Amino acid sequence: MAYKLPVLPYDYTALEPYISKSTLEFHHDKHHAAYVSKFNAAVQGTDLDNKPIEDVIKAIAGDAEKTGVFNNAAQAWNHTFYWNSMKPNGGGKPTGDLAKKIETDFGSLEKFAEAFKTAGASQFGSGWAWLVLDNGTLKVTKTLNADTPLTHGQVPLLTMDVWEHAYYLDYQNKRPDYIGAFLDNLVSWDFAAQNLAVA
Repeated sequence: MAYKLPVLPYDYTALEPYISKSTLEFHHDKHHAAYVSKFNAAVQGTDLDNKPIEDVIKAIAGDAEKTGVFNNAAQAWNHTFYWNSMKPNGGGKPTGDLAKKIETDFGSLEKFAEAFKTAGASQFGSGWAWLVLDNGTLKVTKTLNADTPLTHGQVPLLTMDVWEHAYYLDYQNKRPDYIGAFLDNLVSWDFAAQNLAVA
């Protein structure tokens, strides 16, 4: 039961001018596809083959002998989550329960945005910035390489990829510009709200 590479939830040009067609083609069709392919090859014929990818990630996290499997599984999952964390004509402000929760737990949307931008900009090397629910409280966190909040008892609501391949064709070394564009023009508050509702 191979894990399938999901199709993008929007057209390759739908996030322009903030993320180009070229970036999405390389990022989804090459990088994401490679993680999926390597994960499937690694678990084929093992006891992990029939398990949902989230269960595999949690089961093998921290197992030094399965680091390669974990990296590809977590990256496959993280990328799928990332595509859904964005939408055409995104950005703006959250509404409803999510807006209230951000106000309560961060003090304001602006304070959340500041924390999220800092997490993304200060992640040394490759990784991810996240909005998570941690024991009932919203928090901003960051993870290195393939690591994911799934292995830390947290519920991911939203993520931003800060690996260079996510933004380098469009922003070169200006990661803060990409982060600003993500929050102002791309973020899908609807996706985060759905994740909060089912948490």
